[in-house]
Amino acid sequence: MRDFIVVGAVVIGMIMTLRRPWFGVLLWTWVSIMNPHRFCWGFAVEAPVAAMAAGATLFGLLIARERQNPFMSAPVKWLLVFTGWMTLSWLLGYGIRSSDADIWLRDYDMWKRVMKTFLMIFVTMALLRNRHQIVAFIWVVVMSLGIIGAKGGLFTLATLGAYRVWGPPGSFIEDNNEFALALVTIIPLLYFLLLQVKLEQRMLRLGLWSIMVLCAIAAIGSQSRGGFLALSAMVVVLWWRSPYKAKLALFIGVTVAAILLLMPDEYWERMNTIMAYEEDLSAMNRIRSWWVAVEVALHRVTGAGMLYQHPIVFYLWDYSTAQDQGKAIAAHSIYFQILGNHGFAGLSFYLMIGVTTYQSAGWLRRHARDIAEAKWAAMLGSMVQVAMAGFAVGGAFLSLAYVDIPFNMMVMVVLARHWVETRGWERDPQMGFFEYCFKSREPHRPPVAAAPAG
Repeated sequence: MRDFIVVGAVVIGMIMTLRRPWFGVLLWTWVSIMNPHRFCWGFAVEAPVAAMAAGATLFGLLIARERQNPFMSAPVKWLLVFTGWMTLSWLLGYGIRSSDADIWLRDYDMWKRVMKTFLMIFVTMALLRNRHQIVAFIWVVVMSLGIIGAKGGLFTLATLGAYRVWGPPGSFIEDNNEFALALVTIIPLLYFLLLQVKLEQRMLRLGLWSIMVLCAIAAIGSQSRGGFLALSAMVVVLWWRSPYKAKLALFIGVTVAAILLLMPDEYWERMNTIMAYEEDLSAMNRIRSWWVAVEVALHRVTGAGMLYQHPIVFYLWDYSTAQDQGKAIAAHSIYFQILGNHGFAGLSFYLMIGVTTYQSAGWLRRHARDIAEAKWAAMLGSMVQVAMAGFAVGGAFLSLAYVDIPFNMMVMVVLARHWVETRGWERDPQMGFFEYCFKSREPHRPPVAAAPAG
């Protein structure tokens, strides 16, 4: 039954894309983040639902009457540069020139997965234009993870933290560490959505509060040390940015204390290794992998390719002990992952995507807060900065450089800024969201030139 529901939802979404091309973006985003077919048990598990969603979205792009230039802002331009450099790095890397078919396929599969993600980011930028579409995109991104996070939080409560929480099977965030960081990243965006809900919609507000708490519980229940550090950094910045500091401090304090009290001794033993990293084999292996990444970048301008975790790479550049030479170790850091894969230039391009996205979010905070129609965009900018702080800290200890969530946040910020700069509220449809989505015909509006920044 579950298989028919998931495949049926994808087919319905594809049909709706024929009338509303931007629906394809929501469909693809849901499938790529949540991987709903991986939670089935029958034919849907291996069904090409991601390809179906992507195909429908690309077709929607072709038939859309209104498209915009996706390269409208610095973050997207840096993403384009990074995409080109990453492809060059892959073509010149170890994997593609390897005589081992398994190594070649691993490298190619990673390049293909990342290219699909980046292509759909550019498509999203071209298709989403007004506030209804941007906010709908945020809802889909957040709830695709929030629902799974809430399930993980309930599991942690039911088992009193005895077992780790894992992410969607077959996704970039399947591992417990990566899943924890993803949950930490969406908590500020859940808070943003909560602030957009009217006070009289009490059940919806209660639901969002509950999902926020359960996502935090799931992040802790993953027993990820990187996730714990990311959560700590995010909570501090979230409290600092919140207009309700006293209430939020009380809520966070009570919630975190209650969560930590139920965690078993094994959890605390694992967290204690953060300070005593010299005694932890996993931590020392990470440091070894980081040194290999540095050596690769120093000797190869374009890095090792899509994956520097090849035996030959570690045999050449791992100067630890003889018996360990040739044993590849995961980077466990977005920064060293990119450095080893794509060199110093690739790392610079990757960081510029984050820096310019953070700057654009700051622009929203400063310029939209005094515009009555754009206050939501100011709050979005603030919460994206909070989410990015958590991702930047947690990502220092996790191999999650290619996950689509931070790039989706880039989309949110760039589109919201473009909407503010072009005074989007003056051309947005003057109707409710559901009426806008399901009315007979979407009104055609001519594009509006961007107003001078500032």
